[in-house]
Amino acid sequence: MKKNSKFANFYMGLIFFLMYLPIGVVIVFSFNESKLPVKFSGFSLKWYDQLFHNGAMMEALGNSLILAVLSCLVSAIIGTLGAVGLSRIHWKTKGAMEYISILPLMIPEIILGMVLMAFFYMLNLPFGMLTLLIGHTVFCVPYILMEVKARLVGMDPALEEAARDLGATSFRAFWDITLPLIMPAVLSGSLLAFAMSMDDVVISIFINGPRLSTLPIKVYTQIKTGVTPEINALCTIMLAVTILVLLVYFLMGKKRKTARRNQTGKIS
Repeated sequence: MKKNSKFANFYMGLIFFLMYLPIGVVIVFSFNESKLPVKFSGFSLKWYDQLFHNGAMMEALGNSLILAVLSCLVSAIIGTLGAVGLSRIHWKTKGAMEYISILPLMIPEIILGMVLMAFFYMLNLPFGMLTLLIGHTVFCVPYILMEVKARLVGMDPALEEAARDLGATSFRAFWDITLPLIMPAVLSGSLLAFAMSMDDVVISIFINGPRLSTLPIKVYTQIKTGVTPEINALCTIMLAVTILVLLVYFLMGKKRKTARRNQTGKIS
């Protein structure tokens, strides 16, 4: 089958249509007048109004945002330093260490949640925001570590060596040379980790306290009583925010490439 054939274009269009059809249905029915998600009876914003006046839902959303931001910050520091450290060591056990560093992604979530619950119980830690932060950091670190490690593989080590030859210390060379070059990988890994943290249900259920509720747990528990169109409105808002963040990141990356290209032109 030719790459640019009509059948290939039709097939790709069908795949994208099936992928994004559920998202489109959620967006459309978030503006539905009726509560029943079977027929569009008229345009209305009442579900958005009820969402913003739902104190429990807003509290759960705030908890999820705080947890995701904190876990991403901690994971960015640990993952970046871990990737840099792995790129600079030449031990025989380096391959095993790299495998262990991504092990949380390979372990089933229910197993990881049970292990974390038993571990926190042994440490006598009160279940709540602290245990959630530690648990989310555990599975967020590998996303950032893999992104940064892949970026370091394609980076010329002579750049940092030249900075050291000019009198910079190891920390100064890392701060001025290496970190700006790997920052796009850190940001992309952090965005992925943020999305995974906001989406997690299984692990959070095992390590969450009775007085704290995150947004995924709140939505999951509402399935027993029925999901209201407020959830559609919330999903639409979160989708819009996600697209806005990705757009800003894309524009920043494009601006950074243009500035680097202009700077290279001036030097030459």
